[in-house]
Amino acid sequence: MNGPDPAVAATRVAVRRALTAGDPGSAPVLVACSGGADSLALLAATVFEAREQPWPVVGVTVDHGLHEASAEVATHVIGQMAALGADETASIRVKVEGDGHGLEAAARQARYAVLEELADRFGSSTVLLGHTLDDQAETVLLGLTRGSGGRSLAGMRRTFGVFRRPLLDLTRAQTEQACRAQDIGWWTDPANDDPRFTRTRVRRDVLPMLETELGPGVTQNLARTADLLRADVEHLDDLADAAYAVLPDPLPVAALLELAPAVRTRVLRLAALRAGARDAELFHEHVRALDALLTDWHGQGAVDLPGRVRGVRRDGALVFEGD
Repeated sequence: MNGPDPAVAATRVAVRRALTAGDPGSAPVLVACSGGADSLALLAATVFEAREQPWPVVGVTVDHGLHEASAEVATHVIGQMAALGADETASIRVKVEGDGHGLEAAARQARYAVLEELADRFGSSTVLLGHTLDDQAETVLLGLTRGSGGRSLAGMRRTFGVFRRPLLDLTRAQTEQACRAQDIGWWTDPANDDPRFTRTRVRRDVLPMLETELGPGVTQNLARTADLLRADVEHLDDLADAAYAVLPDPLPVAALLELAPAVRTRVLRLAALRAGARDAELFHEHVRALDALLTDWHGQGAVDLPGRVRGVRRDGALVFEGD
């Protein structure tokens, strides 16, 4: 007897491993589904793996309202998810406002927020996302060009909070083949071909050019770089967590200066977040300015941070204040 197409088998193995590691128990497993090949292949694999498991599969599509046909696409995806065997389906529309920080980032924040809300509503500890190896490579390349440091070069995390990314070792071509092999038609987001978006230009122009000029394997190597750096970044984050936990409030300058720079800057970032700074908008330059209050002190004023928070050096300590 012939087995499934190799691409279909690869998606099922990836999902099985992710769910075995995450152990959802009998709670529902949510699958975020945009209607693209990646997320539909993910949903099909999850439904297959759930056949003899106690957890129901809930397909969720988020309508960002960013194009005229978005509501129509969401309705179509709901039908596809049901046809693929999802036990329940859900569609929710979110309002996306760029707020000066980019439409892509705003849409991502809105999407994750509503998925977390739905997971809580369903009592689920597992939300599967369909990002692939290609998405990881694009993320690493974007981080490199922006000079964002190790955290950005470490790419997308395989797990964070309730979220899991089972397909990070599979290519976009594999998910498309998995859909073809299962007669699943997919929708292509017009934004994927919109040159206004940096990621679109990276996907359409930059990565193919690198593959042509440097030889095949660039995409895989970029994704592997993320995996190699992720372990280092997480270890440094653990050290920073431990250091921050024993520091008094406000943070003594002398104690901060005793920390290794890689740990100290992470402690400063953590302290800023705990004070109310917005994570998605807290950039390297903010942390570097905070660090200068310690390492290059010459009486400078407060450092303004996103989220109406500021850091200031006062009486030998670093203090975070809100409006």
